[in-house]
Amino acid sequence: MTADERTTLEAWLDFYRATLAQKCDGLTEEQLRTASAEPSSLTLLGLVQHLAEVERTWFRRVLTGEDVPTVSSADADVQPADRGFGLEADATYAKSRLLWQAEVEHARKNCAAHALEDTGLWRDNQVSLRWIYSHMIAEYARHCGHADLIRERIDGSTGV
Repeated sequence: MTADERTTLEAWLDFYRATLAQKCDGLTEEQLRTASAEPSSLTLLGLVQHLAEVERTWFRRVLTGEDVPTVSSADADVQPADRGFGLEADATYAKSRLLWQAEVEHARKNCAAHALEDTGLWRDNQVSLRWIYSHMIAEYARHCGHADLIRERIDGSTGV
């Protein structure tokens, strides 16, 4: 709790990444596809897919300017904020988690090569790595809250 700024930002992001994985652990494919509550179609599997897309967007497209496709072909015409939530028939947790983990590793490598003040381009605006880390922590925190509620609905499990 006394680390420097970068270590603190990275640690909080990793904490929330681990929290999402924990919320999915021990569930069946059917449970991972269980929607939170009508009318929402939000699922744990959808959250994993979405966060793979979010990692790709911020740490690859924005920070380093990589020209990479969406993580799912079904997302090609979907607004960036909504990508990943939809479930294709052949989507599995194993495939989605591997993809998500690969994006996390890309993110770590890309971030290691940049200072917090370095910038990328988002919608014609410069954004610093510091801002991206802050945004990603908020993104994960929000979705981990969703994951907590979905998991509680599935089997009563609560907490971190």
